[in-house]
Amino acid sequence: MALTTSVSPADVLTVASAAAPPAAGSPPAPPPGLSATLAANEELDARRRRGERVLPLAFGEVGLPTHPLLRSALGEAAVHNEYGPVAGHASLREAAAGYWTRRGLPTSPGEVVCGPGSKSLLFGLVLSLGAEVAIARPSWVSYVAQASLAGSRAVYVPAVRGQGGVPDPAALARAVTAVRASGRRIGGVIVTLPDNPTGRLADADTVRGLCDVARRHDLLIISDEIYRDLVHSVPDGEFHSPAAIAPERTVVTAGLSKNLALGGWRIGVARLPGRQLRDRLLGICSEIWSAPASPVQRAAALGFAESADITERVGRSRFLHGRVARAVAARFAAAGAHVPPPQAAFYVYPDFAPHRAALRRRYDVTTGAGLAALLLRRYGIGVLPGSAFGEPARELRLRVATSRLYGEAAWQQEAALGSADPVALPWTAASLSWLEESLADLTG
Repeated sequence: MALTTSVSPADVLTVASAAAPPAAGSPPAPPPGLSATLAANEELDARRRRGERVLPLAFGEVGLPTHPLLRSALGEAAVHNEYGPVAGHASLREAAAGYWTRRGLPTSPGEVVCGPGSKSLLFGLVLSLGAEVAIARPSWVSYVAQASLAGSRAVYVPAVRGQGGVPDPAALARAVTAVRASGRRIGGVIVTLPDNPTGRLADADTVRGLCDVARRHDLLIISDEIYRDLVHSVPDGEFHSPAAIAPERTVVTAGLSKNLALGGWRIGVARLPGRQLRDRLLGICSEIWSAPASPVQRAAALGFAESADITERVGRSRFLHGRVARAVAARFAAAGAHVPPPQAAFYVYPDFAPHRAALRRRYDVTTGAGLAALLLRRYGIGVLPGSAFGEPARELRLRVATSRLYGEAAWQQEAALGSADPVALPWTAASLSWLEESLADLTG
């Protein structure tokens, strides 16, 4: 059950996930249910198998084919069946170090730890903290669940209005003080740059403020930068990582599941600021997954090395995601929802607050979950409510993932990647028309 504690008249601190760890001899807390994003994806797949027409806008899987160079590299690497080092093979750690160095974060292979997806590394980092962790509200669904699994709690702190992924620095400082006064401790803060669910990117002032608070209160910053290469609507692709401002206390996680559509490969990397934290994380890794899959590591090194072909594919993906996300945002805006313009990745975060009275009157919908259920039941459109990302239940915000609108067949997806106007492709245009007509009917 969520606990709410006043921090100041200006904002509210919410402690999410399970209550305090159970006393000795008491039964363990039940594990979290299936992740909201994965559950939604499975529900939509089940409906499709039953022959129902669905528009999948709930799951953030990139609907694009694997680059041929990467497919070939994985096939050649299949002969490698050894466990390998817990931290990851040298070739992958060297490639990841180069990846960050090219982005202005000088990195040595010894500072890199690899895992079966950045999600696994994030859990290992939360487990290593031994304290509560602050997260932005809203934020990705798994942060709270991972804190609960680690026997801790996640503390929601509101994000800066119009941004996303980073707690408001002033509110974070108040939250740290309030939690400390209650006899507990916030040991770290997780940020998402760019953000899921909002598709927005925190600006330089917010990131600098975060780093200042982290230094004053001795917080570890865990910067989830899985979408870093997909910033599409920020001037000059401006990106500010806390690792460039507070390198001594910032962990950065990344992977290839978003920029190169390799979600099923399950490979991630972390850049760590000190040997002590690295040793703690390696101990956790060694007991949970031993080492990432050896063939995948060797092939993924090619992705992180960023040849001209790979860089060109990421660039085309970035353009495609931005073009389609903006088109989807325009449909929601035309229907009267408040929609922050998407800046990165493939997420749109519309707010139906302007239609609150009409939705209550016409459909008895009073919550984001009720609105998402109505869209699925009445129109076959799958989205997630903001409450899955920590928003209050009454908020009528939705997380809309646009990355499955590029076509079902590989040839359609390749055509979308190569198109100067992907929203005009027949299959994407049809999906956008379906969405537009449904929203027009929904809002009257």
